[in-house]
Amino acid sequence: MRGIGWVVALVAAIAGHGAFAQTPAPTPVRVITFNGGWDLPLWAAQRQGFFESNGVDVRVAYTPSSDVLVAGLFDGRYDIALATIDNFIAYQEGQADVRIADATTDLVSFMGGDGGFLSVVSAPGVKTFADLKGKTLSVDAMGNGLAFVLRELLARNGVRETDVTFVRAGGTPNRYRDLIAGKHDATLLRTPFELLAQNRGFNVLAIASSLGAYEGTVGAVRRSWARQNEATMIGFLRGYRSGVAWVCDPANRDVVEALLVANIRDMTPALARQSYDLLVALQGGLTRDLALDVAGIRTVLALRSRYATPPRTLDDPTRYIDTSYYDKAFGKR
Repeated sequence: MRGIGWVVALVAAIAGHGAFAQTPAPTPVRVITFNGGWDLPLWAAQRQGFFESNGVDVRVAYTPSSDVLVAGLFDGRYDIALATIDNFIAYQEGQADVRIADATTDLVSFMGGDGGFLSVVSAPGVKTFADLKGKTLSVDAMGNGLAFVLRELLARNGVRETDVTFVRAGGTPNRYRDLIAGKHDATLLRTPFELLAQNRGFNVLAIASSLGAYEGTVGAVRRSWARQNEATMIGFLRGYRSGVAWVCDPANRDVVEALLVANIRDMTPALARQSYDLLVALQGGLTRDLALDVAGIRTVLALRSRYATPPRTLDDPTRYIDTSYYDKAFGKR
C-alpha cells in the first residue's frame, strides 16, 4: 500500500507541476483594417503563428470606410486600427466628417506600415488629366487625406476642383468596385487595386510618390487602451514585424503571392506576381522596421493644412504619435 501511495503522490505532483507550467492562452486582439495588399504582414503573421508566439491572438475585421473604422475603436468593438495616418489626424483635429470628442486626446498612432501605395486611376476613355474635366471622381470622404492627395495631384496637373465632381464612395475596395462598374470616372487606389484596374483596361494617370515622402498605413489605438494593455501592444508589434520580415523574404514569395490571391477579389496569379514586387520594394514598399516616417507625416500635415476644414496650420508630427511601445518592443530606433 505504501508503494501505491507513493506513486499516487508522484503522479499528483507531476500533474500539479504541469498545470503550474502551462503556457497562458494568447490575449485576443481585435484589429480592424481596410482589405488590401498592405495587410500581407497581418495575414502572414497569422498563418505562421508569429502573433501567438508573442502572446496575442489577432482577429481581423475589414471596414468599408474610415468612419466605421475609427468609430469601432471608440465604441469598444476593436482594439487596434490599421489605416492611413491622415484618417486618425482628422479625428484628432476635429476635421473628420464625423466628430468623436474623445479622439482629440485619446487617439494615437504607434507604428508605421507603408508609404501609401497611391495611384490616380481612370476609366478606359480617360487617358490624361485634361480628360477628367467634367467627370466624376470618387473619394472615401472629402475630409480624408487620400482625397487631399487626389486634389493636390489634380491641381499640379492643371485641373481645378470646379472642373470635376467629387462623390463619396468609401474605402479603396469600394472605390475600385465602383470604378470598374462605371459609376465614376477616376479615383485614388492603393496597391494592388491599380494593377487590378489596369488589367481591365483602366489607366494610371499618376502615382503619389511625386509628392515626396508620405506616411500611409499606420497602427492606431486609444491611448487609454494602450496604457492598460502594454504587453499586448508589444506582442502585436513583434508579431507584425515578424510578418513583414517573412513577407519580404524571397524564399516565401510563392506563398505570399498565394495569400494575395486568396484574400483579394479579382486577384490572379499573374497580378499577384506584379503586386508582390511593388509591395516588398525597398523603396516605396512595406516599412520593414515599422518605424513611423516623420518626414512622411509632415507631408500629410502640409496637405491637411492646405485642404482641410475648418482650416488649421498643422506642422508638429509628434502630436499624433507615441513611439514608447515601439521602443519597448524593439529598442530605440
